[in-house]
Amino acid sequence: MDKKQKCYIYTRVSTDIQVDNYSLDAQKERLKAYALYKEMEIVGEYCDEGKSGKSIEGRTEFKKMMDDITNEKDNIDYVLVFKLSRFGRNTADVLNSLEIIQEYNVNLYCIEEGIDSGNGTGKLILTILAAVAEMERENIAVQTMEGRKQKARQGEWNGGQAPIGYKLENHNLIINEEEAKIVRLIFDKFVNTTMGANGVAKYLNSNGIRKKKYKNSILNLFSAHHIKLILDNEVYCGKIAYGKRKTEKVKGTTKKIYQEKYMLCEGKHEAIVSEELWQKAQEKRKRTGNRYEKTYNLEREHLLSGILKCPVCGSPLYGNISHKKDGKIYYYYMCKHKRTESGHKCTYKKQLREEKINEAVIEVIKNLVNNPKFAEAIKLKIGSKIDTAKIDEEILIYNEQLRKYSIKAKKIDAKINDLDVDDECYDEDYDFHYLKLKTLRKEIKDLKGLINTAEMKKYNLKKEKVDIDNIYKYLLYFERFYNKFNDREKKKFFNSFIDRIEIYEEEQTNGQLLKQIKFKFPVFFDGQESTDLSLDNNTHVETIICLSKKK
Repeated sequence: MDKKQKCYIYTRVSTDIQVDNYSLDAQKERLKAYALYKEMEIVGEYCDEGKSGKSIEGRTEFKKMMDDITNEKDNIDYVLVFKLSRFGRNTADVLNSLEIIQEYNVNLYCIEEGIDSGNGTGKLILTILAAVAEMERENIAVQTMEGRKQKARQGEWNGGQAPIGYKLENHNLIINEEEAKIVRLIFDKFVNTTMGANGVAKYLNSNGIRKKKYKNSILNLFSAHHIKLILDNEVYCGKIAYGKRKTEKVKGTTKKIYQEKYMLCEGKHEAIVSEELWQKAQEKRKRTGNRYEKTYNLEREHLLSGILKCPVCGSPLYGNISHKKDGKIYYYYMCKHKRTESGHKCTYKKQLREEKINEAVIEVIKNLVNNPKFAEAIKLKIGSKIDTAKIDEEILIYNEQLRKYSIKAKKIDAKINDLDVDDECYDEDYDFHYLKLKTLRKEIKDLKGLINTAEMKKYNLKKEKVDIDNIYKYLLYFERFYNKFNDREKKKFFNSFIDRIEIYEEEQTNGQLLKQIKFKFPVFFDGQESTDLSLDNNTHVETIICLSKKK
């Protein structure tokens, strides 16, 4: 009789209230019915209630399930989910999690879509559907933003706390006359006196005029920053702005980035100051200081900075921006190292047009991945097993030694407990056994440390394999994914598999600038294994035909 397959079931809802087809009870009922039909044994149930599928962060039950799988707690064969979107909506998380569980011979089955990751077709469909699930989430966000944009077009308040000078009634802005007097005073003092934003704030505070405390604020004193926000807010002259500020995560922080172009509509609310007075305030703001802070633009990155190398001194080339008299902005790569390692000055003063270099590198990558043999080699490597036999053997030996030492320690401990305190040799015997026990305990502690180190090596190998496989996937579908990335993601993508790019000091007669690309993983071309792809005119390179396992 065949061995009964074991499985975990995982359920998730994004909010406390879900339609019947997606409720936790409905999901569990369908999953249990399927397991019964397939004669699978459910050995674990995991449920995240009210958790978003945007990423695995915050989904404690999902993480617990993954830990149980990697610890081989129940040696299961399948994870059952109602739909792929319940497993996750972020493509990278879905694929990473899938890679990890399959390393432990565990497959994913989505009963609604009938997809089994255990076969090649199912895995391909999972990859596509994971991308669709992520696009679905993005579409919901776009639809929400479109709704807000439409409200702005209609002149309606778009939500949030009412700005000083107004109050909200049935989602509409109504003038709060007591606060409106403060707003009018701010505009009057700024426009009709020599006071700046800082001077106006000092004037209000010294005269006992206070601002209302917002939800997260502590102080009710005015600051120059708050005065500037009031002066720049179109709502006070009867307008509704949309898309003026965009919230983005930059290097782990959240920043509000001001946009140069945004939508401005006539509001349904009553203005507190005239449009003429508001415009005068803007003119003075431009004269007395920068209105907007310097922004970090996700759509304008120096893609190859750091990995593109100077042909003279070998130092990294970095991005540079040039503003021309015709008002256009040009982007360049240039060497900013004044001296070489030997102490001599770097003589490379050229500024390389970013667009030209970027396009050349993209063209090389496209030619690389579009070769059928290269694509075939990548497909063979994705999901291939990694060799952990040596580490597994180490762990086995250490665990066997640990078992023996633990038994010895227990026996010595028992001997110590059996000693007769009235025996004249008690102290001598106790010291003898205790010294042996102390030595054994140190050996046990050291062995546990060795086991932990070996298991960490094994974990890192598997994680590295997943990371490399993801790079291979992106390379395989390079043209499909690349144009969907913003510049920051493109830069991260290049840095994930390119170690360095070397260029000629002078442009070649055929217009070629690229000399060599060094990859972060070994490749085969021209019959030899190497990490270097030579683009030298004198070297004939047919193509890279296959990838080698990373050593």
